[in-house]
Amino acid sequence: MSKRSIFEEVDGSKAEKATPQSGLLERDNSGARFAIRIWLGVLFALVVAMIAVGGLTRLTDSGLSITEWRPVTGAIPPLSAEDWQSEFDKYKQIDQWAIDNQWMELADFKQIYWWEWGHRQLGRIIGLVWFVGFAGFALLRKIPTGWGMRLAIPGLLGGVQGAIGWWMVHSGVTQGEGVTTVASYRLAVHLGLAFLILGFITWAMLGLSRSERDLMQARRAKEAKQFSLATGLLHFSMLQILLGALVAGIDAGRSFTDWPLMNGQFFPPQAFDLEPLWVNFVENPGLVQFIHRMSGYLLVIFAVIVWRRGQKSAHASTRFAFNCVIAAMGLQLMLGIVTVLQAAHVHVAITHQLVAVLLWVLILRARFLSGYPKAVSIKDQ
Repeated sequence: MSKRSIFEEVDGSKAEKATPQSGLLERDNSGARFAIRIWLGVLFALVVAMIAVGGLTRLTDSGLSITEWRPVTGAIPPLSAEDWQSEFDKYKQIDQWAIDNQWMELADFKQIYWWEWGHRQLGRIIGLVWFVGFAGFALLRKIPTGWGMRLAIPGLLGGVQGAIGWWMVHSGVTQGEGVTTVASYRLAVHLGLAFLILGFITWAMLGLSRSERDLMQARRAKEAKQFSLATGLLHFSMLQILLGALVAGIDAGRSFTDWPLMNGQFFPPQAFDLEPLWVNFVENPGLVQFIHRMSGYLLVIFAVIVWRRGQKSAHASTRFAFNCVIAAMGLQLMLGIVTVLQAAHVHVAITHQLVAVLLWVLILRARFLSGYPKAVSIKDQ
């Protein structure tokens, strides 16, 4: 009787030679990553458009033209002369018409109505695109492991955003209170949440652009100090965005149109005239614009510090990402000055807002590359 190998099976058959298997991390729905990125890219473009249209709606004072919140039936605009007159009559009941816009005829009202209707309609489209995409990938089981909640968050926040939008508009739909605009702090919350949603979409697109194996390996080379500074810059930029919303909410950008001084002096006059004292920080045009200016200067200084630290990165793609950030920051600073000098002209002001979107995305990208550096060969450095 011959000796049996300890590697034989109990039934005497030869054990098959084991072969190493690779790519186990990539087997889990990796084929859906590209399709999900396309879907997120569509959402990204729609949210940017939403921010732009929202900015134009504010700059044209159109936000209060629709005085009701009808999430479903409001998707259908007025279709007859009677419908248009009904909407116009509702608008005539609020303070904005009584104080600022009694000169309006029906044709003038239609112009501001279409801006607000378009803004709300874009919100509905974004919600539909998110729901169809998310539900489709979920039903087909194509969402990669661990990505379910990350892809759900933009949609959930979008639902909250709709409610906040009406909360904002409702603050300006008043009768006999002398209020002709929405509350500036509510506008700031509304805009800030839009940027937050855009941030989640951007971060997900960046993560899905590389394989899970690549991300796991890149995480080991994380440049922690640089990542931390980029995070700080991201938070500081959000603060500046919120301050900009306060400026827009009370038309503070049209109150002091000289630079670098304000009405010929460093600190604006009547900066604390309102009562109680805290109201000046959200409703006094001079003080709000002054705070926005000072915060902008500090943001640029901090951006230079972060950029210089970013140039010490061992990875060329990361260094280039921080170069893009500082270039966009410089452009945004110049646009901010021009916006003041032009008394927040519509075209200049909306460009200023869109460059804020660009800067926000570039900071996110630089932060991502600090946390997940791209490895390249030495000759490519």
